[in-house]
Amino acid sequence: MKNWIKKGIFLQVFFILISGAFINADGFIVVRRDPRPLPHPRPHFHPFPLEVKYHNVDVKIEDMVATTSIDQAFFNPTRYRMEGYYLFPVPANGVIKKFSMFINGKETEAELLDAGKARKIYEDIVRRMRDPALLEYSGRKVFKARIYPIEPFSEKRVRISYTEILNKDNSTTEYIYPLNTEKFSAKPLKNVRIMTKISLSKDMKNIYCPTHKVEVIRKGSRQADVVYEEANVKPDTDFKLYFDSTPDEVGISLRSYRKRGEDGYFLLNMTPGFGKRSVVLPKDVCFVLDISGSMAGKKLDRAKGALKFCINNLRREDRFEIIKFSTEAEALFNTLRSANSGAVNKAKRFIDDLRAIGGTNIEEALAGALKMRKVKNRPYIIVFITDGKPTIGETDEDKITGMIRENNIDGTRIFTFGIGSDLNTHLLDKITSLTKAYRSYISGEEDIEVKISSFFRKIESPVLTDLSIDFGPGIRVSKKYPRDLPDLFRGSSVSVIGRYSGSGDTKTTLKGKIAGRTKVYRSGSRFSSISDKDDFIPLLWASRRIGFLLDQIRLNGEKKEIVEEVIVLAKKYGIITPYTSFLIVEDEKRLVMRREIDRVQQVLAPSAADVEGFAKYGAEETASMKEKTGGHSVRASKETQSLNMANNYEDIRQGKKRLRFVSGKGDKVIIGHQRKNIQGRAVYYNGNIWIDSNVHLKKYTLRKKIRFGGEKYFNLLKKSPASAQFLSLGRNIQFILDQTLYEIFDN
Repeated sequence: MKNWIKKGIFLQVFFILISGAFINADGFIVVRRDPRPLPHPRPHFHPFPLEVKYHNVDVKIEDMVATTSIDQAFFNPTRYRMEGYYLFPVPANGVIKKFSMFINGKETEAELLDAGKARKIYEDIVRRMRDPALLEYSGRKVFKARIYPIEPFSEKRVRISYTEILNKDNSTTEYIYPLNTEKFSAKPLKNVRIMTKISLSKDMKNIYCPTHKVEVIRKGSRQADVVYEEANVKPDTDFKLYFDSTPDEVGISLRSYRKRGEDGYFLLNMTPGFGKRSVVLPKDVCFVLDISGSMAGKKLDRAKGALKFCINNLRREDRFEIIKFSTEAEALFNTLRSANSGAVNKAKRFIDDLRAIGGTNIEEALAGALKMRKVKNRPYIIVFITDGKPTIGETDEDKITGMIRENNIDGTRIFTFGIGSDLNTHLLDKITSLTKAYRSYISGEEDIEVKISSFFRKIESPVLTDLSIDFGPGIRVSKKYPRDLPDLFRGSSVSVIGRYSGSGDTKTTLKGKIAGRTKVYRSGSRFSSISDKDDFIPLLWASRRIGFLLDQIRLNGEKKEIVEEVIVLAKKYGIITPYTSFLIVEDEKRLVMRREIDRVQQVLAPSAADVEGFAKYGAEETASMKEKTGGHSVRASKETQSLNMANNYEDIRQGKKRLRFVSGKGDKVIIGHQRKNIQGRAVYYNGNIWIDSNVHLKKYTLRKKIRFGGEKYFNLLKKSPASAQFLSLGRNIQFILDQTLYEIFDN
């Protein structure tokens, strides 16, 4: 029995670590057996009683070779001495050139276990321990090292390093490090950090992380640091990093995801060169600053600091102007002036003398800024900073936007910064939408100077304007976002996500303008006929589609068909919207009444039913979409823009805190908290069973009931390996695979 427990627990962790989707894998300590004396009941023993104090990863990538060094500290919070194993799977598609492991500073030998033997033991643990959490992981070789003793209330530090060969698809190289560690630590990790240093022999263009918010520090055309760091978290998403190496002036990379019988999803990234060879266009910038009475104090002081930063970072070949406005607008130069030292010094004195007083004449200020443009082939940018809504002159938002439409004949971009909450978000959002720019809202707690200066760094070096894309014959794209392409700046990238039909090799063509001259860039691309590898793409597409639809609702009013599409998309992909907390629940109730789904197949309604005042809260939440001013309006605008510009999972997770409630019994309730994204869609736990969102969409023709742990259960796993990701969720699941609804039940 002891040996079986030892092998079973080892295998449980082994399979958790070695998902077939992983390229690299994290290491864990699994405790062999329950250290507590009998008669403690064995079923309550958890093989991961240790806490992970910190988890630091240093990655050094040189062309196609990556060296990964991991430093972890484990803490035993119990009063018992423990014995366990540190396990580390071999990268599935890599070649280990070097493997070393140190425990508390002493080099330790590791045993390489055969994946075939592990698979047999694994099926035993599923049958005997009734634990399906491991099923999504396929067999693979693994290194194992014994760790003893793990003393009570003490730390055990593990360091491990290995070198592997990375995968490359056309010009794009992929690095993956799993951070799905929530199952393996008794408490949130105090600190998680991944530092990746990339050094290539060719010029590097796009650097893209779809899973985490990272800081990218470019160190020339061939080197960069990518940093991810977070505190007090239980990471649940693998860290994925992509980068391109190409001699082209603009790097173009395309990835696609497609299920059989459906239109596909694509992600296109475009990034200009970073080095001296990249051409940077001289630009014209007009700073339009609100100095009305409400800007008095810290707001104006910090806005003045931000203006000085922007002016100090203009290039000598750039031109600029400053317009201050309150009851009326007043320009500094009355024309665009070259950013020489004399003009910059005069501007600083002008900024120092600014005082807050008067009303808010937005129309006059923007009309004056639009008329400043003199040279057609130079990028012209207006940076508009305000904390209010129009009170002087023209105050009707439609007439103001009409004036902008009439006067903006040369594609001027107006980037808006709204400070505080007492402003007209509809007006600012319409301005940015009309001019193909974007908006920012700065709360009272945020630093205005930091936000505006950070923005200006991103747009200080325009490379290509008036972009257009052609995907070649045989490929039809639809519902792509952003709908209107922004300009391309050095040090940043533009990503386009959409749907497609057709497949095969093609040439993606990017056209843009440099000083009025058209430039053309081409890159070989492949739209897959079937590909399930990059399943993050459907989620990012759905986020952008929902963000676009929500903006249409906010700015143009609710239409039934648009709201219904938002509800369907939000439920299918697990994205939180202002409609999630109320209309989706109501939609589920209607589906039950029509007998289109069983009562047990509801995903949000069961937990919502236990929340006192939920209906009232939900009605207020949806009503906030109609508000034009105030805190709710600012929040809706910020969250919507984050959705329709989503580049990673963090951008998608808007509003999650607002689905936390207290029930009538005083218990904490999180509506739809337990959900996973599998194979490009959401799967929800409703308190009793896991429900595939496709069940509500009726995407099946057959229905099969299978008892958990029986022979049919394991036959399904062998026949359809893709089922493993669903089966691993629990013992009661309903999911759709190959047009068949599988109902897994336990007793």
